[in-house]
Amino acid sequence: MDERAATTPRQFRELCRSGSYADNSAGFAPGYAQANLVILPKEHAYDFLLFCQRNPKPCPLLEVSDVGAVEMTRTAPGSDIRTDLPKYRIYEHGKLTAEISDIRDYWRDDLVTFLLGCSFSFEGALANAGLNVRHWEEKCNVPMYRTNVPCDSAGVFSGKLVVSMRPYKPRDGIKAAMITGRYPNVHGSPVHMGNPADIGIADINRPDYGDVVTIREGEVPVFWACGVTPQAVLLASRPAFAITHAPGHMFVTDIANESLAYM
Repeated sequence: MDERAATTPRQFRELCRSGSYADNSAGFAPGYAQANLVILPKEHAYDFLLFCQRNPKPCPLLEVSDVGAVEMTRTAPGSDIRTDLPKYRIYEHGKLTAEISDIRDYWRDDLVTFLLGCSFSFEGALANAGLNVRHWEEKCNVPMYRTNVPCDSAGVFSGKLVVSMRPYKPRDGIKAAMITGRYPNVHGSPVHMGNPADIGIADINRPDYGDVVTIREGEVPVFWACGVTPQAVLLASRPAFAITHAPGHMFVTDIANESLAYM
């Protein structure tokens, strides 16, 4: 059995906590929801909560912590948000200043943690329906792109949508849309299918985050709203301090993916 597939959510978090693993989380603990991460000072927490409410496709909320809390009690009891991801990013005044595997030295008692749904959660359903997940096949991170599509602003936060991409033949893209539409808490159905230029992507072979994947003859790119959107928003909005996951390096929860699906 593949080592990633055999790892439980708790085991994955313990690997990260011990410093034994710092690569992307794709394929780990299949069947369990992975989450995007945003950590902000309390002074900006309400504005970001409102931003998520106004932009549920890229920012579907799974959990919001109490101020200063490090355990995600609703999604991963016993976890420590300071250590249990493979890699974090530190932003200061809109600039990426560090990429690290442990944020204990940056932790403050006024911080609020937001966990957002991730498209990794619906990939198992795609695979189970016979739809290839290309970055699984090529053993790399999903490609992600900045677009020209504006998000709805809230308080100090504004910016453009980021999308993830999986290539399919058109009929399979429609099937993928139907399957992922059952998962609104992890981005739901695609936001665009076809010409990347229509949403401001100049070169499909140069993702802004993640890795390039093969698009075969007869396939078209299919784009989903992506939880990396808050990182683009942080760069645009320039809060004094913020922490996120590194793209593709997610927090693995104890929530079963199927519990997030609409029947």
